[in-house]
Amino acid sequence: MAGASSGDDGHRGGDCTVQVRAGKPATVRRMDDDAVDGAGNRFEIFVASFRALAIDRLPMSRYHRRNTRASGVETMPAARERPSHPIDHRPPAMLVETLMFVAGLVLLVVGAELTVNGGSRVATTFGISPLVVGLTVVAFGTSAPETAVTVGAALDGRTDIALGNVVGSNIFNILLILGLSAVIAPLHVNRQLIRQEVPLMIAVSVLLAGLLLDGGLARIEAAVLFLLLIAYTVFLVVQARRGQRRGEAEASDTGDPLAGSWLDRVPAPILIVLGIAGLALGGQWLVDSASAFARALGVSELVIGLTVVAIGTSLPEVAASLMAIIRGQRDMAVGNIVGSNIFNVLCCLGLAGMVSSTGLPAPSALMRFDIWVMVATAACCLPIIVSGRRVSRGEGALLLTYCVAYILYTLMAATHHDALPAFSYVMAVFVVPLSALVLLANVLQGRR
Repeated sequence: MAGASSGDDGHRGGDCTVQVRAGKPATVRRMDDDAVDGAGNRFEIFVASFRALAIDRLPMSRYHRRNTRASGVETMPAARERPSHPIDHRPPAMLVETLMFVAGLVLLVVGAELTVNGGSRVATTFGISPLVVGLTVVAFGTSAPETAVTVGAALDGRTDIALGNVVGSNIFNILLILGLSAVIAPLHVNRQLIRQEVPLMIAVSVLLAGLLLDGGLARIEAAVLFLLLIAYTVFLVVQARRGQRRGEAEASDTGDPLAGSWLDRVPAPILIVLGIAGLALGGQWLVDSASAFARALGVSELVIGLTVVAIGTSLPEVAASLMAIIRGQRDMAVGNIVGSNIFNVLCCLGLAGMVSSTGLPAPSALMRFDIWVMVATAACCLPIIVSGRRVSRGEGALLLTYCVAYILYTLMAATHHDALPAFSYVMAVFVVPLSALVLLANVLQGRR
């Protein structure tokens, strides 16, 4: 081992260097005259020695390792004394985006609840009946998260998320929420849903697919959708009032679920303002985090909008349907899902298309597959509901199976998985035809 050499006064001039022999610790070869003469004590000698020895603990580059193996001696450069770049103490990017996504969902749900609560109280103050409030304000409240996210994405120019959110929400409302609700308890269906709302939902879905065939939804076409929403709302109000006069309106619980809570002491206008602010901020956070997910995972914003965002914004429908089942109002659970799908197309895409300067261009992937899945899921509700005016547990399990299959297909298509062709073949040749036969048998059995 080489020791520290000294001159007449115990030190030699020259720069401080370190010699490292293979398999042996480093020792100080020379000391800095300025460090010793300037300080005049052994403490500075100890500091200089410790600093030189600490350099040896830094990782060596491949070039220095090769020199060490060849000659057994390496001189550590002075530039290795400190890291070349500062240490990043920031949290991982995906963690921040995940927290933003969760916080955005919470703001959407809370904002929708506050808006519905305040709007219901304002409407009641002006003498509007609870039934009409349930058909308008509450219906808007369940679609408020989809509206906030879709309009926010359209304003930011992220039209793939806007379209994907609505199409995906309509698919998951039927496959996931209706299927899960039916598995928990068989759902009884009101005659009005069979005669009016379900055919209207199918017609609106087919209309949207037809409007997107030319490559997107133009602003004038979006305005037509929004006008249809106004006409539909007026029709519901008129129909409800006529039913009240004739005494034919069915009793339903449209009361405020938050009645008696501390929110009753907050003025209704303040609730509305806070609710709208929560919807706007939550929608913006959800859209920003969804775009970050798409970039991090290497998939398109359309895929994120069809899956993660669509499921997240459908949480109010999940809560409303499960609460209706717990209260024994199973027909209301079905009506909530069907009404939400109608509002999603007419309100969400109507507003988003009008506020977007270029309309809503339709991605080719959406037009090849997802839009037709939305139409098919809407159409399959009619034979399911007609068969005995109920949705059985078996039919609910079938819907959940298709929900899982749709998610798997979407993810495999986004990642170009090798199993995609085989999966598509099995679904097209076996699963879909078998399901069609089961639905046809249920319809024939229901007519008997």
